[in-house]
Amino acid sequence: MNTVVASQTETKSPPAAIVPSKDFLSLNPIDFENHFSRTPFLIDHSLSDHPLFQLDRIVELTKTLPEECIEFNAGKLPISLDPGLTPRNGLSPEETVRRIEECESWIVLKYVEKDPEYRKLLNACLDQLRPYTESIAPGMTQAQAFVFVTSPGSVTPYHIDPEHNFLLQIRGSKEVRMLDGGDPSILNEEELEHFYSDRGRNLQLKPEHNDAGWKFDLQSGKGLHFPVTFPHWVKNGDAVSVSFSITFRTPDLDRRRALYQINSSLRKKGFFPWPVGKNYLRDSLLYSGFRAQRRFKAMLNKG
Repeated sequence: MNTVVASQTETKSPPAAIVPSKDFLSLNPIDFENHFSRTPFLIDHSLSDHPLFQLDRIVELTKTLPEECIEFNAGKLPISLDPGLTPRNGLSPEETVRRIEECESWIVLKYVEKDPEYRKLLNACLDQLRPYTESIAPGMTQAQAFVFVTSPGSVTPYHIDPEHNFLLQIRGSKEVRMLDGGDPSILNEEELEHFYSDRGRNLQLKPEHNDAGWKFDLQSGKGLHFPVTFPHWVKNGDAVSVSFSITFRTPDLDRRRALYQINSSLRKKGFFPWPVGKNYLRDSLLYSGFRAQRRFKAMLNKG
């Protein structure tokens, strides 16, 4: 696979193709038609000076979010890492954000839509995306947002995520390396079964894939679409980085998750299940059975 290098200047679309948003995003409908949920692509945004992403406001957010919504650790990490071995930084979330320039750390504030101001911003962004995504992956639901604050040079290890995701770079820069999640030589069925069975999202980057996929130089004012379960790792630039991740699910992702869980269960019993997507009828029958079982369990719980 050839590496594609995309910088802030190389990916500008012709002015006639851009549809300016009323508020925050500038979106190219052709990019969505050709790439959404299939390959990564860049968008533009105007959130770089938004007051919700000033460090003082993010510090206040660390004080109001539940503890389970904050993840933070030392930032100088290898690309491939067992999450159980991730070193802590010895600071509180508040201290981590206040000292982010020198404390060599990485912090993510999860589900920031719990805060009304961030929820309003997330919904405004998703309202702008919906006209472009609905015809491709209908049924936008489970809207969630994440704020990442990262020290210079920090690394987010190689991993996959379960949502439709647009990462908006607010401050600083990041190098994003993303690989093709549809290539079984890069991401195989057993790795997906492991992930969808909630046994961890981190992966081991194979040496032969070091130069595979896409490389993006993500600057302030740019956003990047991550297709679901496309493996990636991120290295921060030489300044503090703030990023805003806007995510959502669709019903087809619920089906996908269920099918991989079913295959994982079958594999544990000694079977060798067909890959998800190889036989539509087989997948439909399995998913129908899964939903029926889920409804039956829900009825029992109500009783």
